[in-house]
Amino acid sequence: MTRLTVKTKALVGEARWLPYVLPFGVFMLFTAPVEFFPSSAPFLYVLKTVTVGILLWIFRHRYKSDLACCLSLFEVLVSVALGLAVLIIWIKGDGLLPFVGKNSGFNPFAYAGSGLGAGLLIFFRLLGAALVVPIMEELFWRAFLMRYLINPHFDSVPMGTFTWFSFISVAVVFGLEHHRVVEGIIAGMIYGLIVVWQKRLTGAVIAHATTNLGLGIYVLLTGSWQFW
Repeated sequence: MTRLTVKTKALVGEARWLPYVLPFGVFMLFTAPVEFFPSSAPFLYVLKTVTVGILLWIFRHRYKSDLACCLSLFEVLVSVALGLAVLIIWIKGDGLLPFVGKNSGFNPFAYAGSGLGAGLLIFFRLLGAALVVPIMEELFWRAFLMRYLINPHFDSVPMGTFTWFSFISVAVVFGLEHHRVVEGIIAGMIYGLIVVWQKRLTGAVIAHATTNLGLGIYVLLTGSWQFW
């Protein structure tokens, strides 16, 4: 092992925030160009889904304590129910609540026709929305930032520790990440409350995944591409 490799591993070990921030940063980096190059949306979405998925896998050992699967059946069911509640709010708020920016949606059939290409785009869209995004975002927003705002040595703060400042700040900024800001803030508060209640991240990931998977199914059944 070279001296450079040892130094690099030591640096990553000191930067304990890196496994939480890097996947989110890469995801946003690949998202930003879509506004200026909309025709690149399918390629960029596949690329960021695969890249972020690889990063989460590389750093998986750092998340063991955060993603401990030790929820009771009741906690799982409540998480799913709250995820469905967010889904209903997201859909019913369309056209009623403020919308920031512009989002033409993601119609795989418009990009790739009705054949295998569209099927692959749908697969990656559902994979990203229902698996990669919930894990990546909950690790960043609730496991990292909500604790970091309490103490920069975030990993010394027990999961689910509550302060009004960290809870509200994360919910608001989480909402601002989305075009549907109000729905996003409500979702951020619900996912945050799950973490505060369960003192674990897993339930929030389940709720977030339920919302995103449910939205994907709704979009495919109704053709409401504006939600994608």
